Amino acid sequence: MTPVTREGYKFCQELCIPCYQTDAHLRLKPAAFMDIAQEIAYWAAQELGFGYDTLHIHHTAWVLSRMHIRFHDIPQWRNNVKLFTWHKGSAGLYYMRDFLLLDGAGNRRVSATSSWVVIDEQTRRLVRPEELGHLLNIDYQVDDAIEEPCPKVVLPKDAQPQLAGEHVAAYSDIDLIGHTNNARYMVWAMDCLPQDYVQAHSVRDAYITFNKETTAGSRVQLFTLQTQEDIWYVEGRVDDKPHFVVRLEF
Repeated sequence: MTPVTREGYKFCQELCIPCYQTDAHLRLKPAAFMDIAQEIAYWAAQELGFGYDTLHIHHTAWVLSRMHIRFHDIPQWRNNVKLFTWHKGSAGLYYMRDFLLLDGAGNRRVSATSSWVVIDEQTRRLVRPEELGHLLNIDYQVDDAIEEPCPKVVLPKDAQPQLAGEHVAAYSDIDLIGHTNNARYMVWAMDCLPQDYVQAHSVRDAYITFNKETTAGSRVQLFTLQTQEDIWYVEGRVDDKPHFVVRLEF
């Protein structure tokens, strides 16, 4: 992995897309983009003084709440790309961070915007900005990879999704703060869709909203809904309560 460097208010990293992050058509998977995005986000936050190590001292942690990813031209295996991220300030309980993936010619390949919250590692409750004191009092730049914050994703009213299967959160799903890593939910969502469909179509926009965390042993029922030819929803429920919802536009 190449080091994360700083260019003005943005942090960046040069990457070469590896085979294990791509699908049968050599395209970067949506979950793989979420993986590399969260890694550079951790590094950038650490450099600005509010990363994992700093928050962990105070028994708090970053948790992704919402994310919108737009694939302009999906990178492929062996493509050399450059990933940028920057902090965009806060809005209520949410802390905003954008991402931009460019190819060697400077063309926009992927844009993303994300909303994060801070939780107490012990109680798992949300921590309000005023409780964090000086930790997050930093300068930020108003610059948009995607102008609008990711909206809350919900199933359409009166929708009747179909049960697609069940997943039990296990070792490979759990991350460094003891719950299912955000990118794993996108893996579950993509695996729910008909494989002939996802192989024949490319994701254009992916939206994800997290309502409640899942931990090892959680039994997540997965429901799918196709509202138009190119729009799918996947909702994960535990004990009949929605824990996450994904909207995929192909």
